[in-house]
Amino acid sequence: MTHDTDPTSTTSHDHGHGHRHDHDHDHPKGVLGVIKEIFAPHSHDSSDSIDGALESSTAGIRAVKISLLALGATSIAQLVIVVISGSVALLADTIHNFSDALTAIPLWIAFALGTKAATRRYTYGYGRAEDLAGLFVIAMITLSAIIAGVESVRRLIHPVPIQQVGWVAAAGLVGFIGNELVAVYRIRVGRQIGSAALIADGLHARTDGFTSLAVLLGAGGVALGFPLADPIVGVIITVAILAVLRTAVRDVFRRLLDAIDPELVDAAEAALDAEPGVTAVRSVKMRWIGHRIHADAELDVDPSISLTEAHQIAHEAEHTLTHAVPKLSSALIHAYPANTETH
Repeated sequence: MTHDTDPTSTTSHDHGHGHRHDHDHDHPKGVLGVIKEIFAPHSHDSSDSIDGALESSTAGIRAVKISLLALGATSIAQLVIVVISGSVALLADTIHNFSDALTAIPLWIAFALGTKAATRRYTYGYGRAEDLAGLFVIAMITLSAIIAGVESVRRLIHPVPIQQVGWVAAAGLVGFIGNELVAVYRIRVGRQIGSAALIADGLHARTDGFTSLAVLLGAGGVALGFPLADPIVGVIITVAILAVLRTAVRDVFRRLLDAIDPELVDAAEAALDAEPGVTAVRSVKMRWIGHRIHADAELDVDPSISLTEAHQIAHEAEHTLTHAVPKLSSALIHAYPANTETH
């Protein structure tokens, strides 16, 4: 085995550069695009709308706080309707919505942990706590799908008449609007900071909104003289929740398995290959830790240059990488003498 005669490397922390990165592929438009966006929100692995590890964590905590307050207000509004109508069924649905709102707390804790400095035990910091919170969110979406499915099938087999249809519809409307507003907000901020867990929590709010929509549509069907509308709509909503669950599972597990958007790898390789002094790019590896990207790259440089010059090339290459890859928190660049073979 031969050894490199002039290797050097450089690391960096977040530089906070804000640059716009355009993507040249098309997205579905029209009604089909809207439907696809609801069930599988398009998201690149990162966005440069909010840069800086601390800033993005703060933005995530703020999103969790605001959405928690919004869902709390939605539950209170539904509770008022429950008190006025005296419906026990509505009370159960309200308690369910309130308990689901509390899934934001683990994500809040994860974002707070993400702001803590790395230690000698947790040398990469605590960003993975965010992915663990994403698993909890997935569990809650799964539970919602199971409850909705079981309840719908039960009502198909043993129909239950809906009392106080007007109040039931009102509660369903309030629940749908509140949850969908929170879903849109969480997903938007999740994209901005590159958080798969926050996007998943937004999808979770959307599933709760679907449940409330089922209540609204079911009550409308009953009012029109079709009593089986409630369970039939429930089955349809269950299928919709499963579609949302698939998207959430895909995004969260990709993060856990260190998946990265190939476009980001292509952009990194192109930027490094164009860097003055770099003769070839051996490899580029990237991973998400929380909502920040960490990169490792191996470059070939002229073997005749000095160690100091090689180090400077690696440092400049790292600086270039922070411009090419949004959400890059740190990079480890290795510079090797060109034409050196490893056996």
